[in-house]
Amino acid sequence: MEARKKYISNTDFEDAKRIYGDRVSCKLKLDKEHIAVTASMGRVTCEPVYALESSPCYNASAMDGIAVNSKSTHGASETSPLELNENTDFLYVNTGNPINEPYDSVIMIEDVMELGEGKVRIITPSHPWQHVRPIGEDIVKGEMIIPSGHIVRPVDIGALLAGGLESIEVYKKPLLGIIPTGSELVDSRGELCEGKVIESNSRVFEARARELGAQALRYKACPDEYDLLKARIKQAVSECDIVVINAGSSAGTRDYTAKLIEELGEVVIHGIAIKPGKPTILGVIDDKPVIGLPGYPVSTYVAFESFVKPILLSMQRLEECGEESIDAVVTMRIPSSLKHKELVRVNVGHVSGRFVATPLTRGAGVTMSLVKADGLLEIPRSSEGLDAGATANITLLKPLQELRKTLVSIGSHDIIMDEISDMMKLTSGHVGSMGGIMSMMRRECHIAPIHLLDEESGEYNRPYVKKLFGAGSMALIKGVQRLQGLMLQNGNPKNINDFGDLAREDVVFVNRQRGAGTRILLDYNLKKLGIDSDAVKGYEREMNTHMAVAIAVKTGSADVGLGVFSAAKALDLEFIPLGYEEYDFLVNTDYLEDDRVRLFINLLKSEEFEGRLSKLGGYRLVEPGKVIRVE
Repeated sequence: MEARKKYISNTDFEDAKRIYGDRVSCKLKLDKEHIAVTASMGRVTCEPVYALESSPCYNASAMDGIAVNSKSTHGASETSPLELNENTDFLYVNTGNPINEPYDSVIMIEDVMELGEGKVRIITPSHPWQHVRPIGEDIVKGEMIIPSGHIVRPVDIGALLAGGLESIEVYKKPLLGIIPTGSELVDSRGELCEGKVIESNSRVFEARARELGAQALRYKACPDEYDLLKARIKQAVSECDIVVINAGSSAGTRDYTAKLIEELGEVVIHGIAIKPGKPTILGVIDDKPVIGLPGYPVSTYVAFESFVKPILLSMQRLEECGEESIDAVVTMRIPSSLKHKELVRVNVGHVSGRFVATPLTRGAGVTMSLVKADGLLEIPRSSEGLDAGATANITLLKPLQELRKTLVSIGSHDIIMDEISDMMKLTSGHVGSMGGIMSMMRRECHIAPIHLLDEESGEYNRPYVKKLFGAGSMALIKGVQRLQGLMLQNGNPKNINDFGDLAREDVVFVNRQRGAGTRILLDYNLKKLGIDSDAVKGYEREMNTHMAVAIAVKTGSADVGLGVFSAAKALDLEFIPLGYEEYDFLVNTDYLEDDRVRLFINLLKSEEFEGRLSKLGGYRLVEPGKVIRVE
């Protein structure tokens, strides 16, 4: 008679996870592979993916209507309607049609009175770029589309294709080998008889593995015979990345799993203080995880979720997470129409003990707002919108656990924020330096990137912060010194040399939004030269990011814009340097001990961050990460 085995241990559940995790973690690295974007659904990126093309790649009509030269519509009114001639004054266009010179504007067909014989009448003038999607409105060439360690979703595939990507590098899917054991097991109802049961656990493992992004290889059920099971385990270990053996983990006379794992490799733990699932075996063979699971369905499922699932996710550089909805405070007013229900894409973060939601770009053609969104906020048809400070329910598109770990940044834009977001969980709202300060006052963010030049002292940031917050409650985290200048078309065809040229009649400028530090810098220099903003053609045309300004110059809708060197370099533009400015991060002193803020500070000091900056160009580091309290 064969001797009965006993459990090796009754290890605490958390201790077992830690001990086994430490034992196998260094062995879970998988190879990488290039795959077609169209086949990348659910795969995990190895590195950040950048756009190869802008989207749209031409100036496109955003409406059905007529393309016109905005200058030719000036003066149109109800009392003084204007008649236009087809092919001379206008062209009929449909949504998506190219808009080329001399046309720079679209009037919706609903606002046009057709008179016949190629004539139309309008009663409202148009303005430049009305109802026109400019090149790069959605995606700008060189922009990061998705970061590394990202699970590719359907909306990501659309954005990747729109950005010109045909293939991306991803981690290979881990292959889970599944060995059902037991002489009583059969595969179908037709084989059932007394003493036999239909094997089903392995089918659960197969489905769960695929749901977790892995592949599964199910071996035929193995009888309780020592040599047959040994051969099957050796085969599975040679063919797969991780192996589970179902049943045979207990102390019966024909439960061989623990003995075979010990013979072929190492039993790290056998017997865990969980119920159900106590007989679980955690082992290693040839540096691969081999796990013996109990035979009872509930026990085996608990054990699989507790020990196999984390390994499958870790192999793909993923963390365990879940989906749900939450209530969050809206950080800015969201207007809406009574005509329809609206789903607003939002970023979500956890700040000062509450969730906050910041709306993203709402245009129907802006794919990247879906890629970047953490959740969806529904505004019902009967509502005109939500005021800032209102509480709304958010349907999450990303795990709540991930959002709790996310550092919320609201303020000035710089492309280094994309790079930092690839190094840690960070979400950025681009509302300008003053917008960031207002968000900090309302405690809607952890950090606010700012670059505000004080005209009196010539010092950046600290004077503004002290004036608005007083002394003692705020601090500045030193960031980067970045090179600001004029971004110009290649060859500088308009011979633009300095701020004074912005007032020339033949020069078209593109501006940043109100409250942006770059706009404040512009106004400061115009004031010094005695130039009224009305004299700058394009002053009222606003962009929310440096990359958006750069693409406007690159595509010819503007001759010049003010921005950072890294954006000009990314789009291969001419650049006239004007000097370095200090781009720092405002933080409430209460947040300085927050783990997310501490990680952010350490990243600013890291060699990896310095290396990324050197590739971007146009940055200097002077005591990055240094905390300066505003006294």
